[in-house]
Amino acid sequence: MEVINDLLNYNNLKIVQNSDWFNFSIDSVLLANFVKVNNKQKIIDFCTGNAPIPLFLSIKTKSKILGVELQKEVYDLAVKSVKLNALENQIEIMNEDVKNISNIFETDTFDLITCNPPYFKISDSANINSEKVKAIARHEIHLNLDDIFTCAKKILKNNGRIVMVHRTDRLIDIITTMKNNNIEPKRIQFVYPFMDSDSNLVLVEGSKNGKCGLIVEKNIVVHNSNGSYTDYINDIFNGGK
Repeated sequence: MEVINDLLNYNNLKIVQNSDWFNFSIDSVLLANFVKVNNKQKIIDFCTGNAPIPLFLSIKTKSKILGVELQKEVYDLAVKSVKLNALENQIEIMNEDVKNISNIFETDTFDLITCNPPYFKISDSANINSEKVKAIARHEIHLNLDDIFTCAKKILKNNGRIVMVHRTDRLIDIITTMKNNNIEPKRIQFVYPFMDSDSNLVLVEGSKNGKCGLIVEKNIVVHNSNGSYTDYINDIFNGGK
């Protein structure tokens, strides 16, 4: 069912969602908060979904943002979200396969890529959702890490950055694939559901042809012991940290 929701407390922004498929998650919020932006960048968001990350970033920057979404049904939601917020002059949504982006744009075109990709590998034991839209969004059916970083290597400018949110248990895969594509890991931040739990999410920034040197940011804890959100997370929900 298609619904219109508030985009948290971000400048009265709204987002169009389909509750039968999925709603934007804290992953997108954390990624938008983690990424460093200015007003002179050319930005592209891979796997944009219904465009939560472009919408969040529109508060942080005046730069143009291009969102790329493969699934037509989800692309349509993103277009509606952009129009609903009258952001057509800043945000453009493209119904396209990320693997084809390097054939559309010249090399060294973008300053920044953001990406909240499918998290799960395809394997015989993979518990793939029977709903096609959910399955493609969550599993590496059409797009994997090598696809993402191969494209990033081509379309990023020298020292341009790619910033990603992913599962912590895929961190070695992420770093290895980045390095294989001349993208140097520069910043990492671990996310923990609770103070005493293992990390389940990681935020990673890499720089094309960047120099060696990695910063590990302060850990993020999402919930207090009673299940409520921590002050840090509430601050993000109210417009950014």
